Amino acid sequence: MPDAGMNYDTMDDDAVMLVCMPFAHIGGIGVWCLSYANCAKAIITREFNPLEALDLFINRGVSHAFLVPAALQFIVRTPQAQAADFSHVKNIAYGAAPMPVPLLEECLTVFGCDFCQCYGMTETTGTISLLPPEDHRSRDPKRLSSAGKALPGSQIKIIDADGNELPIGEIGEIAIHSGNNMVGYYNNPEATAKAKDAEGWVRSGDAGYMDADGYLYIHDRIKDMIVSGGENVYPAEVESALYAHPAISEAAVIGVPDEKWGEAVKAVVTVKEGHTLDPVDVINFVRTRLAHFKCPKTVDVIEAMPRNASGKLLKRELRAPYWEGQSRQVN
Repeated sequence: MPDAGMNYDTMDDDAVMLVCMPFAHIGGIGVWCLSYANCAKAIITREFNPLEALDLFINRGVSHAFLVPAALQFIVRTPQAQAADFSHVKNIAYGAAPMPVPLLEECLTVFGCDFCQCYGMTETTGTISLLPPEDHRSRDPKRLSSAGKALPGSQIKIIDADGNELPIGEIGEIAIHSGNNMVGYYNNPEATAKAKDAEGWVRSGDAGYMDADGYLYIHDRIKDMIVSGGENVYPAEVESALYAHPAISEAAVIGVPDEKWGEAVKAVVTVKEGHTLDPVDVINFVRTRLAHFKCPKTVDVIEAMPRNASGKLLKRELRAPYWEGQSRQVN
């Protein structure tokens, strides 16, 4: 869209797009459509493999790609990536899951190219908000944690449970209005009515807020919010604090049943190679960064996070053992 000043969406004749996310995911099919619209070469892999992806970057001249944060982490933390020449890489887009700022800074350093964060969903036919390269170049941690601004032709607002627009800085559900919004769910008018109002605004199911400059900040999925002792705890905020710990590779925060507080905050983490981790040290570490009610009461260390084919973390699998036998999934 050169007329909209989005030069990072256009490609030169020698551009090579890496398409390694599933076509069943809007990120996979969407990025292929972008390469097709630009008449650019696309390399399509059967599935994501970090070593294969790295080889394609290095030896097949990949200049553009869309990757979920987990995939980027697997690539940049392979030993070969540290010494690789990525000077031909022009732009990497990422999305579909929260990007921890420490991981993003690591990716910016290793690749040394432009980055774009894309926020959207299948119901909006892909990206509706974007954090462009210039905001990444600033390396401002606050701005790097943003999902950017609404794209041309899209509107974003934050609403409460009744659909009323909330003031700047107040957390609520993200709603989107766009010509690319879905008509509805096929043969499911009830689900459509819950997700889309009469004016065409689609509820995202994500919790977030807008700042005074129009930047969107995502806190979490509405359904993932933890209520502990009457206080709302957004897992993404706690996960961001956990990612600052030098021994933690990946982190997921879930709510588990607690007789006293209703729900307690639990952290599930994986450990970086060559490091050890003390759960008590992790809890104390987070307490220096967040209010105590937001901090994990317990920390579990596991070998690997459960993910689907699109690379999205399956928190329901982490939650399931703790809620087994419960009559409902919240306390």
